[in-house]
Amino acid sequence: SLSKACVEFSLRGTLCNESRFREQLLSITDTLGIDIAFQEENIFRRNRRLVVFDMDSTLITSEVIDELALEAGVGEQVAAITEQAMRGELDFTASLQRRVALLKGLEESVMERVAARLQLTEGAETLFKHLHHLGFKTAILSGGFTYFGHYLQKKLNIHYVHANMLEIENGRLTGKVVGQVVDGKRKAELLEHIAERENIRLEQTVAVGDGANDLPMLGKAGLGIAFRAKPIVRENAKQAISTLGLDALLYLMGFRDRDTRCM
Repeated sequence: SLSKACVEFSLRGTLCNESRFREQLLSITDTLGIDIAFQEENIFRRNRRLVVFDMDSTLITSEVIDELALEAGVGEQVAAITEQAMRGELDFTASLQRRVALLKGLEESVMERVAARLQLTEGAETLFKHLHHLGFKTAILSGGFTYFGHYLQKKLNIHYVHANMLEIENGRLTGKVVGQVVDGKRKAELLEHIAERENIRLEQTVAVGDGANDLPMLGKAGLGIAFRAKPIVRENAKQAISTLGLDALLYLMGFRDRDTRCM
């Protein structure tokens, strides 16, 4: 028999203190090891049209910059800065520049090797299969790097990719990023731009991420989901998934098992 991953209840009434109620739900989530979502049932809940994703530790299980740092022999230094940035303890742009500077001299060919060993997060392929079957637009909005974003774009048929471009000269990384940095503020702007281009209302958008730099886009989207996220992100996002795979997003978007079983 099929085990249930999600049970939905409908409630009527008015909350006296919504933020306190959400705190209590988060506490139950931690105690029981389950995810609890609380959403208003409105016209947009089952009418989303655009889903945007952070890449590192969201679509894939690792942080690409940490993988590149291992290849460059500066793994511990870069990982420490990455953790501080994801927890919101460091300005993202400054931390990115510090980390990329440590990669100076790394051979360009290493990126292909790193891309080949990237692991998709549990449920990612199932989720994208269903999203595309249902006609959704999809995007990667990442503080990571375009090379790896485009690698995933081909693998999962993603419509848009916006990330940071590593400068390369004579086949080696220069330790610099080219162009405007995709930080938290920029992610939120890109979400708006894509929605406008596709003629989609912000209420019909979904954003998914795990780090502090994802909070602006999670707040801007109609449905913002902290996925296996850092504590500061879980506490500030309206929805969180910590126990199931990425395909659990479909539950939050109002789809049931029987809706997707035949796809």
